[in-house]
Amino acid sequence: MTIKSMAEYAANGEMPEVLFWVGCAGSFDQRAQKITKAFAQILDKVGVKFAILGKEEMCTGDPARRAGNEFLFQMMAYNNIQTLNGYGIKKIVTACPHCFNIFKNEYPALGGNYEVIHHTTFLQQLINDGRVRLKESGEFKGKKITYHDSCYLGRGNNIYEAPREVLQALDVELVEMKRCRTNGLCCGAGGAQMFKEEEKGNTRINFERSEEALETGANIIAANCPFCTTMLTDGVKNKEKEDDVKVLDIAEMVARSLAD
Repeated sequence: MTIKSMAEYAANGEMPEVLFWVGCAGSFDQRAQKITKAFAQILDKVGVKFAILGKEEMCTGDPARRAGNEFLFQMMAYNNIQTLNGYGIKKIVTACPHCFNIFKNEYPALGGNYEVIHHTTFLQQLINDGRVRLKESGEFKGKKITYHDSCYLGRGNNIYEAPREVLQALDVELVEMKRCRTNGLCCGAGGAQMFKEEEKGNTRINFERSEEALETGANIIAANCPFCTTMLTDGVKNKEKEDDVKVLDIAEMVARSLAD
């Protein structure tokens, strides 16, 4: 599979259907790279014309702004907006709720106006349009699965149904945690917490959240964010359950269930 960059499309005077914004985690984190590959495979297989920015992609500046470095955020944002507007990009899809949120809600104030879609919503649209076809009895059929609402997708942007509809299309048995949807609990990584030492308390947030997920008796914890995936995986390891319970991004589940 060859993935074309925006520069290659522009050189041929073409425009892709969407720009896939990979994000820092999806580019550099070994675990998150698997999510990137899975999503790219789906897009490739169903014939969505998409491009990436490649070396022209910089961090959105989300962690900088959350950590209070407004100057650095604005510098990064203006750079990205210049690149995106230079190519005339209209539609961005990303597998990271942090990138999604900042593009959708915070870039417009700086002159970056795009249609921004989170990959779970995009997958739901592709399934509804019949472009993504799933196996009749895929490997997740009837499996007990719990779904973790990431903060920026759920409470931040009110997206609760799309990811669940994708899971339902996979024919899984969805068991909700006690705290879910508008009452969901953070995985512990948001607001740039991923990059700082924790403060004193009784337990780590990700341990508490992972325990709630394990209590459902699910064999798979479905996530929609590379940070959540990391935090929940650590929480499952803390309980020494990594052999029985897997943390998977929804894109990975769909990629494994595609009809031939």
